Amino acid sequence: MRRGCRLFPLLLLALLRGLCHGREPAPGAVTCGSVLKLLNTRHSVRLHSHEVKYGSGSGQQSVTGVEASDDANSYWRIRGKSDGSCQRGTPVKCGQAIRLTHVNTGKNLHTHHFPSPLSNNQEVSAFGDDGEGDDLDNWIVQCSGTYWEREDAVRFKHVGTEVFLSITGEQYGHPIRGQREVHGMPTANHHNYWKAMEGVFVKPSVDPAKHDEL
Repeated sequence: MRRGCRLFPLLLLALLRGLCHGREPAPGAVTCGSVLKLLNTRHSVRLHSHEVKYGSGSGQQSVTGVEASDDANSYWRIRGKSDGSCQRGTPVKCGQAIRLTHVNTGKNLHTHHFPSPLSNNQEVSAFGDDGEGDDLDNWIVQCSGTYWEREDAVRFKHVGTEVFLSITGEQYGHPIRGQREVHGMPTANHHNYWKAMEGVFVKPSVDPAKHDEL
């Protein structure tokens, strides 16, 4: 038997295994539709928003980091881009673009070319109404495997401006004393790692077509 013929069954088996692995949801994967809190692993604060607007820059709803683990204003819903590409129960893939919608105010995590008030990095705000904003609400999940796993530290890279969601430790005074500034940074570093924490995780689905789009 020629060498190519001997290799063909092995190549076919490897291909089939790869296809099966691609369809198999990871049991610990973060899924579309899940509601969670995000912890910055460097500064041990959770991504947060509230009905307090920036006094400078865009004047949009501010986004901060808080130490408290039980604050209800730190919940975010995982959603896809406005094209319906993230169906409920579908594991989020590394490299996928998502939106993070603040549960209590219905605004999306957003950034744009305004300077942040404390560090003069790029301002991060919460924008839109009832979960609908614009193209500057999209963030790419950067992780090392196939899916975003709950125990993984991941980065969020902004699609429109290519900055990373970051915290470097600057603290606000009144009226949000002690809360940390959240901003966008142009470089990947230890200030922009985030981990999924408390929340309600939608069970991964092997057949996302059975679920409604978000």
